[in-house]
Amino acid sequence: MDQPSDYSRAAGGAALAARLRRLSERIDRDGTRIYARQNIRFEQRWYGLLNQLVLNGPMSIGAIAEALRITHVSVSQASRSLEAEGIVRSDVSPFDARRRELSLTARGHDLVVQLAPVWQALNAVGEELNAEAGDVVALLDRLDDALGRRSLFERVAEKLDIVAGTEKGD
Repeated sequence: MDQPSDYSRAAGGAALAARLRRLSERIDRDGTRIYARQNIRFEQRWYGLLNQLVLNGPMSIGAIAEALRITHVSVSQASRSLEAEGIVRSDVSPFDARRRELSLTARGHDLVVQLAPVWQALNAVGEELNAEAGDVVALLDRLDDALGRRSLFERVAEKLDIVAGTEKGD
């Protein structure tokens, strides 16, 4: 029986988002399997937030979102989940009573110790994969920079305006 065609691979750049989503899901799925095999209850989406707290100590949700360059909503959702698991806590900032800071609980510190060898292995494999793929991180940086110069939204809106004949100056 013939294998079905690989749409996102065959479509090239036209399916860029689908291809990135597929790779992300594949990496997340394997990460989940690794944590399960080590008998560690950990969700891949927690990594960025937890890692920032390990590296920097207590931080606000906004500061974490800025450091990771993801939405405040994403960090807020992950933080609620981590709080429910007793891994982080949210306290009033000692510097600004209007802000809250996240910090690791004792359980969170214990989890980080348990996760350290897993994260070291994941980081080493990430470096190996990057080298094997011909420094894909540099290409992702270039893609990130290109989207920073002009967003996907701006680029598509321009194409749609041109197609509709409403290009500026018409």
